[in-house]
Amino acid sequence: MTARTPRHTGVIPPVVTPLTEDGELDIPSLERVVDHLVAGGVSGLFALGSSGETAYLTPGRQDRVIETVVAAAAGRVPVLAGAIETTTDRAVERARRAAALGAAAVVVTAPFYTRTHPAEIDRHFRDVAAALDLPVLAYDVPVCVHTKLDPEMLLELAADGVLAGVKDSSGDDGAFRRLAIGARDLPGFSVLTGHELVVDAMMLGGADGSVPGLGNVDPHGYVRLHEAAVRGDWAAARAEQDRLVALFDIVRAARPGTASATAAGLGAFKTALTLRGVIATNQVSRPMRRLDAGETAAVAACLERAGLGTV
Repeated sequence: MTARTPRHTGVIPPVVTPLTEDGELDIPSLERVVDHLVAGGVSGLFALGSSGETAYLTPGRQDRVIETVVAAAAGRVPVLAGAIETTTDRAVERARRAAALGAAAVVVTAPFYTRTHPAEIDRHFRDVAAALDLPVLAYDVPVCVHTKLDPEMLLELAADGVLAGVKDSSGDDGAFRRLAIGARDLPGFSVLTGHELVVDAMMLGGADGSVPGLGNVDPHGYVRLHEAAVRGDWAAARAEQDRLVALFDIVRAARPGTASATAAGLGAFKTALTLRGVIATNQVSRPMRRLDAGETAAVAACLERAGLGTV
């Protein structure tokens, strides 16, 4: 078996996009998020993912986010950028903008909104990759695009040089394991899990790294988890993962029946970052709502239990 040398490994958080009180981009806060993550030891940054509210941002704002994250990273870590669009031509256009703004790779979902077929999904990734001069990673997120990417298709695309990796947020651990097994014969292919509550298990099963939304709040914890797994200290990895599972309770702070799962998660991450002094407000994109004072207190309690300081 060929020794594996995947390009993207470690912890690559999907960077949140801070907003001002009136809903504009908060560039100084975004720069602080980047510094916070890099100081935490992450190995890359994923701009314009789900946690970055990419679906809510206009193209101009998406450009500004990439530009800011790339400039703030200043070459310390690579920046992956989401090119998450409904159809192939739109994804190519967004990916080309990301490349022009300095992204090191792009992350692309299956087509969505339109009804699609596996053959069209395969062609979608091939056509996007053929139009670009930088690596393409597939983003498997069926909860958002309503299509589960087939591991065998992904491995075939990787073998053909179309895909440089996969960010798997499907929650389908069996499919992820099949993907990881197949990747053993693909030396440069990166298998990344977005299932942030079981990163230790995914690493044991062959993951090269993780893309955890909660990593915005506690990058140091996910880096410790990753490093423990790499050195085979599974007891330490499990202990760190258990602590992070408890911290993830912040997403339960939003009152039931008042916010979507997206708003509850993003609102919790941003509230935690506000409490930690990294960003200025916990504002989220319309039509979502920000967490209120009582919900913020619940987030603060979770941070305290996890040993994270607030300001």
